[in-house]
Amino acid sequence: MRRPPGKRKKSSRHNSRNRIWNCLALAAAVLALLFAAQTIRLYREKTVSNQKTEEWRQRQQEEQKASFAKERNVIEYQGKTYQRNTYVKAILLMGIDRPETLEETKVAGSGGQADGIFLIAQDTARDKVKLLLIPRDTMTPITLTDLSGNVLGQDIQHLTLAYAYGDGREKSCQYMKEAVTNLLEGLEIDGYMAVSMEALPVFNDAVGGVTVTITDESLAESNPEFPLGETVLLKGKQAESYIRYRDTGKAQSALVRTERQKSYIQGFAQAAREKARKDEGLVARMAEEVQSYMVTDMEKGQYMDMALAFLGSSQSFGQEDMLTLPGTAVETNLYDEYYPEKEKILPIILEMFYREEG
Repeated sequence: MRRPPGKRKKSSRHNSRNRIWNCLALAAAVLALLFAAQTIRLYREKTVSNQKTEEWRQRQQEEQKASFAKERNVIEYQGKTYQRNTYVKAILLMGIDRPETLEETKVAGSGGQADGIFLIAQDTARDKVKLLLIPRDTMTPITLTDLSGNVLGQDIQHLTLAYAYGDGREKSCQYMKEAVTNLLEGLEIDGYMAVSMEALPVFNDAVGGVTVTITDESLAESNPEFPLGETVLLKGKQAESYIRYRDTGKAQSALVRTERQKSYIQGFAQAAREKARKDEGLVARMAEEVQSYMVTDMEKGQYMDMALAFLGSSQSFGQEDMLTLPGTAVETNLYDEYYPEKEKILPIILEMFYREEG
């Protein structure tokens, strides 16, 4: 029996409405899922953003704290706080391997290198001095320039080259000062003095010569004027030969020379004191004679007072007052390198230039 046409038509409309409602329900479900996914994504992004914001705030606080500490010259070490001792001045002394005066500026690369690098800790309250010898081959970040003096950036190189990349005068000293400050945990340098090695005989003979004992076999073998085991009174160019000689064919010969320089410095200090007791005008005369061989950011009266205070003090200046920057010597195919040991340097800097806060 055939169904009435009306019934067939009604069933078709009903099925069509069902399909529409099903589609709408499916669309609603999809939208709900998309909304939920978007909500979860936004929540996660917000959480990550909050974490990054908090990390940024913490970094800012740490940087501000470090900046504040640096401004106050404060160092935190092993649970203790150390404040820069304002009575102890840090003076950077550089011996430049340039066989002439330091009066003229030079093109980068031709102004000489810092062959001897010494940091003086001058205790103005107690009239005592300590010396930190920094090996010339110390590997540390220095400023690099082109031949026109344009700064190219920084790279880890031999410290001695920091002077060479400057102009042979103030700019060279500034590059050395910055490099040493970074090397020594941000230690602020109070003054610098660069002296041409050409002035060494002038200093040496002004105090009547310097007495040393020859203990370096390589020096004795290279120069008959320095017999091994003998005590020698250095005169004129002999002083330069004694201080500057090193066997470049042997690894780390610069470090061997550093030890020899300590003996000369001790001998010079003793000779200068003995001479100053008899000659009140010694310091003034020496300062005048070496003016053209020197570059400094200190006033003449300042470094003269510094010399007079040392010469007039009761300090028995010896080997115990001279330290070598701790580090590890490394030999390469081309050059010797000396890598500073940071963990050993900081205690020395604290002992020399800081005081513990109570």
